[in-house]
Amino acid sequence: MFGLKSAYFYLIAIQVTFVKFFKKLYFTTNHYNNSLKSKTPIQVFFNPNPFLLSLISPYTKKSFKFNEISPNDFWLDKKGKRIDLQHNFLWLSLIDRKTDEKNIQKIIYLWIIKYSSFRNKIWETSTLSSRVISWMMNIDIIISKGTFEFKKNFFQNIVIQCNHLRKNLKFEKDPKKKLEILTVLILSGMIFKECEDNFNIGIKELEKFVKLHFDEDGFTLSRSINDLIFFTKYLLLCYENIRDAQKYLPDFLDDITKKNLECIKFLQTPNKQAPLFNGTSENDLSIFEKYLEIIKISKKEKKNVVGSIFYAKSKNQIFYLDIGGPPTKNFSRNYQSGPLSFEYFVDGVKIITNCGFGNNISAKAELISRLTANQSTLTINDTSITKFERNKLINRVFGNSIKNTFKTKQLSLKDDKHLIGCTISHNGYEKNFGCIHKREIYLERVENKLIGFDHILKKKDGVPIRYVFRFHLNPELTAIKTMSGSSALIQISKSKSLIFSIEDENLEIEKGIYLGGRKILDNTCITISGNLVNKDKSFKWEIKKKI
Repeated sequence: MFGLKSAYFYLIAIQVTFVKFFKKLYFTTNHYNNSLKSKTPIQVFFNPNPFLLSLISPYTKKSFKFNEISPNDFWLDKKGKRIDLQHNFLWLSLIDRKTDEKNIQKIIYLWIIKYSSFRNKIWETSTLSSRVISWMMNIDIIISKGTFEFKKNFFQNIVIQCNHLRKNLKFEKDPKKKLEILTVLILSGMIFKECEDNFNIGIKELEKFVKLHFDEDGFTLSRSINDLIFFTKYLLLCYENIRDAQKYLPDFLDDITKKNLECIKFLQTPNKQAPLFNGTSENDLSIFEKYLEIIKISKKEKKNVVGSIFYAKSKNQIFYLDIGGPPTKNFSRNYQSGPLSFEYFVDGVKIITNCGFGNNISAKAELISRLTANQSTLTINDTSITKFERNKLINRVFGNSIKNTFKTKQLSLKDDKHLIGCTISHNGYEKNFGCIHKREIYLERVENKLIGFDHILKKKDGVPIRYVFRFHLNPELTAIKTMSGSSALIQISKSKSLIFSIEDENLEIEKGIYLGGRKILDNTCITISGNLVNKDKSFKWEIKKKI
């Protein structure tokens, strides 16, 4: 069945590749460039708040020194330059609005002279969308004291690029790029009266987008927290600008932004980041702080599960557990194979982690980070539960999608005066090894510790397996094996440490890697391993403060 699916996606990928090739050839013709021209706006009807650009800009004030750059040298071709970072203009979020207006006008004027017709990399969808958003969000300072001719050329170039995005909207399959395009259309329709149709189209398509990509809680169907964060930033950008422009705010947009923020608040860890599940790398969630402060969730509305991620808190302890299966193939480009993996915090410090998504490091790091062994869960015979497409053509068109699936089942929640946690199992190892993995994790309220029970349930006899349970530690922490062989001392600080222990088993301390940031870090991994043939086996482990 999955072979047929892969063949289908391969044929579609070939078709999409050919279409893209011929479209790019057509985009370079004079006929196409002339088709993008339409009525040039005369004036601006709405000035967006430029500080909202910080929602989508990756820059901080310390990371870019605009005053040190000469406008005449800005567009010189130099080796090692990141074209996307230069041409997306997101660095406009860093400008000094009192002194930089002349430099900005000259840089944009030179860009218009050199790049106002289609060029492949410079007009790549994300780069183009970011550029036009940046221009429109700073339109007041860009046209301030500008000549009539500059304003005319500037407005015309915004319209031309918007028309290009609008013409190609229906062909865009990447959901992130599609949302970027819709943001451009909505903004342009508010700023220019001549582009009002863009606003109407953008809102209509945005409503379809929301229905297609989010569940009833406002969590992404891809199950990727990175996707949730990205989508929320752009939805907030649209939401805030529509309100500022005093236009009618659609109910669906008001509803989805609130739900998105509730999901982020649910997932925000004590270190102001998100747990590293399913395509998540380190994200600074402080950008949402002012929005999250407004959201009040009553005890009756509080949930233990959002986006198939379970959350439990008791006193100074918190843990998150992935209780979901993989998303469908078309939503799986960021999925990592780590069912029943968990992350654990004590006194605001992350103790147990997953490796993170290596997308900010390299394509190889991203591939490695998908493996089950890089998550805090069970592996059998050194295999990953989920197989991923390896065909380069399919991956280039659809992203690194999955080839097989599995199910999680028998979820049972517990919350009483002694314990809070849950029980869940998955059948990802059943087909190949005849095994079910069942995991129970609880916070013990009285003794203030984490208790875990892992069960390997054999459904087929005669299939030998080698099991490994991995508990990846925060790369800032270290652990040493104790004399007993069944426990490890986790050092948090000079005066604070935890004991990880397991009953009737020996553990080992191994080296691992952490891929959640922008470079590969070494970390420590506690492992429990052994062999099993015809019987079930259960493991009891716990993490508690050293007395």
